Amino acid sequence: MSRTWSRTSRVIAGTATALAVLTACGGGDGGTDAASSGPVTITFWGWAKGSKDVVDAFNASHKNIQVKFEEIPSGNAGGYAKISNAVKAGNAPDLVSIEYPSLPEFVSSGALQDIGGEFTEADRAKLLPQAVELTTLGGKTWAVPFDAAPQAFYYRKDLFEKYEIEVPTTWDGFKAAAEKVKKADAKTRIATFFPDDPTTFEAMAWQAGAQWFKAENDTWKIDTTDPATTKVAAYWQGLLDADLIHKNASFTPEWTGSLKNGTTIGYLGASWGAGVLKGTLPEQNGKWAVAPMPSWDGKPASGILGGTTFAVTKDSKKTAAAVEFAEWMATTEAGVKARIASGTSSAFPAAATLRPVAKAAFDASYYGGQDIYALFEQSAASINPNWTWGPTTGTTNMAIKDQFGKVTKGGPTIADAIRTGHEATVAELTKRGLKVEG
Repeated sequence: MSRTWSRTSRVIAGTATALAVLTACGGGDGGTDAASSGPVTITFWGWAKGSKDVVDAFNASHKNIQVKFEEIPSGNAGGYAKISNAVKAGNAPDLVSIEYPSLPEFVSSGALQDIGGEFTEADRAKLLPQAVELTTLGGKTWAVPFDAAPQAFYYRKDLFEKYEIEVPTTWDGFKAAAEKVKKADAKTRIATFFPDDPTTFEAMAWQAGAQWFKAENDTWKIDTTDPATTKVAAYWQGLLDADLIHKNASFTPEWTGSLKNGTTIGYLGASWGAGVLKGTLPEQNGKWAVAPMPSWDGKPASGILGGTTFAVTKDSKKTAAAVEFAEWMATTEAGVKARIASGTSSAFPAAATLRPVAKAAFDASYYGGQDIYALFEQSAASINPNWTWGPTTGTTNMAIKDQFGKVTKGGPTIADAIRTGHEATVAELTKRGLKVEG
């Protein structure tokens, strides 16, 4: 796994010109030192399960810092737009949640401040170097990593047994299982294609060996028509054309309802999905199990879907307090326990030493006592090393999302949607004055 992250870090850190991180970044003079200046109140925006519980636990155990928490929509559901608008308006919170894929764009737009003065080498040593490197762009530190998010396949064990479906280990096997599910019950499907969530498709492409963004010297090379992406797009198009999967937007009442009534019996998600299902479907306790993601050759392989960091916005004057709180969430047993104690979070910490804490805090009886953290460890170790995030994730994903909505209504194909995302990305990079090939 370390080979994955160090390669990504070298690529991004060595191309500060392409990212424009050094000239567009926000300032920050270290802010207020909470320890010496008395009680400080900071504001924090996020959406991850268990966030309010974490804030409550922190406030109860700390007198020098108090946190005001506001729950916002997930990033791609409007959270990132809310953060960006607040930064532009000059009324952003001190601390925000940002997923790894979106961090380069926030950095390059100047929305964040370098926290290297507060998040020191000793602090970073508490976390996996691989995760720390993902938040190090242009030689500067932009966020505190919290978790990693390897892919996983969640399935209704009872219904798989009822329909005599074997848990697929390959994508060919997944298609065969999907056909068998539909044949067993005409209304039931094995999983869902999310038209509103390009990141799930990107994780599939990542797993297959795609490499959409590559930075060389001062040029971004964009390739979304590589063999891996083409293969993944054709595969999912085939599932849609054969009506073998549902096509509801993610985490909507329609999707949740299909899980509740058993007409969707699988979920292609990430490690954090274990807490989502447990919190959303408590009445199905003991009926779900977790398996590794199917792969093209049956060997372990994974991309990353999401993954949280905590970043300080550019105009915050309370950097020290914000980083202290972020570190408490990410690097202490108390912080991890507080998040998972709610029962709706299955955080897989970036800090390897805290994973046993997370495992002990998470009640796995929902999954029949299965050791899901051992499975997540295996998935994390198999993350494909050849993926780099570019500085225009928002533009790329918005273009693809718009087209995915049309794909599920019989419009363009998935390949067409990816091509549109490619064109929008090249146009945006060019608009920003960056060199691009693709």
